[in-house]
Amino acid sequence: MGAVPAEAVARVGDTGPVANGGTGILTSSTDEVAPEVARRTWPRWVALGVAMLVVAVTAVLWDEAGARLLLGALGAFLVARGVVLLRGARTAGTPDELAGRARGLGTAATVVGAAALVVALVSEAAAATALLVAIPLLLLVAGAVLLGRGGAARRGGQALLVWAVLVTGLLVATGLGRDWERAADVATVITALAVAVLAVPVLVGASGLRAVAARPAPAPTRSLSDACAGCACGAGGCGA
Repeated sequence: MGAVPAEAVARVGDTGPVANGGTGILTSSTDEVAPEVARRTWPRWVALGVAMLVVAVTAVLWDEAGARLLLGALGAFLVARGVVLLRGARTAGTPDELAGRARGLGTAATVVGAAALVVALVSEAAAATALLVAIPLLLLVAGAVLLGRGGAARRGGQALLVWAVLVTGLLVATGLGRDWERAADVATVITALAVAVLAVPVLVGASGLRAVAARPAPAPTRSLSDACAGCACGAGGCGA
């Protein structure tokens, strides 16, 4: 099989992670990221992780608008990721299957994020109610998706499903036992805790990307003709 042109590899390396969300957030291993990509990415991951922690802590302490802050931050993140995915889908050289998946994910993320932003702007009560409904659903959907995979992802899906049942039971018990406004407050606290927990792997991933970025650049490869250009092989010496 013939060698793959370097420029083709570069195009796939640049657009592939964007289309599947890998280099942005969902990469399972930072070792596969090129050093030049890691240098651009790890500061963004640090900023995102720190921002997630700040949002989580502020939302818990800010009773008047904690739910609006959480829902608005989530909506803004989804819109930004959706735009990146849609842009990656339009990049020249992206495989059709990858581009189609990126368009679907990008459109869904943009629409859901925009809806979350609108609800967050309406009122604190509307935002808290949205979190009350969305958190159990998100846990159930994420758990079901991971359950269909193997290995560690399947175990993570099982854990998420257990958490979904526990959280749903807690919210329903709070709503029936006391009132649904209190249940919405509990959902806000649970959301803030989830955001803080998710910030940990983001910061760990940023540390891994920084280590990758510190690696020396690989030596440029030369073709056989370039290697022989300055020696006797170029004049037919090796053939003799």
